[in-house]
Amino acid sequence: MLLASGCRSFTPPATAIPEGINVGNMAIDFQLQTLDGKTVKLSDLRGKPVLVNFWATWCGPCRSEMPYLQQINDSYAVKGLVVLEVDIGEDSATIQKFMTELNLSMTVPMDTDKKVAKAYGITAIPSTFLIDKDGIIRGKVVGAFRDKAAIENELKKIMP
Repeated sequence: MLLASGCRSFTPPATAIPEGINVGNMAIDFQLQTLDGKTVKLSDLRGKPVLVNFWATWCGPCRSEMPYLQQINDSYAVKGLVVLEVDIGEDSATIQKFMTELNLSMTVPMDTDKKVAKAYGITAIPSTFLIDKDGIIRGKVVGAFRDKAAIENELKKIMP
């Protein structure tokens, strides 16, 4: 009788999961204006896996991983992944110049007052959070990805 009933993995309802910045926490919601003038709110992206990368144009390691993140954005968008490149503390002209120089087209929410970075406990950049379709943090990486494969390995935690 017990064998026939089986067990399934159980994810508690979102309300039972505490909000925070660690793996297993509900990701802290935020709303920011993007470089292209739109507004993005993290909680509006529920139902989709989200990669949130905190960075700045002056950061060498951030610059080195950007082409790989662009490749991920280009190839995984059709699979439902949302890539948010959260710039910390810079103005739109500086960011736009950087994006144009590197031929990047990802969504860039601008954390001009650094409140979101502070809420997420960012002490080093780049820092990346992998958030599943339910809004739960499933991975956290501090430091630059060395290549596209390294990002894809982390994406296994959130992609169906």
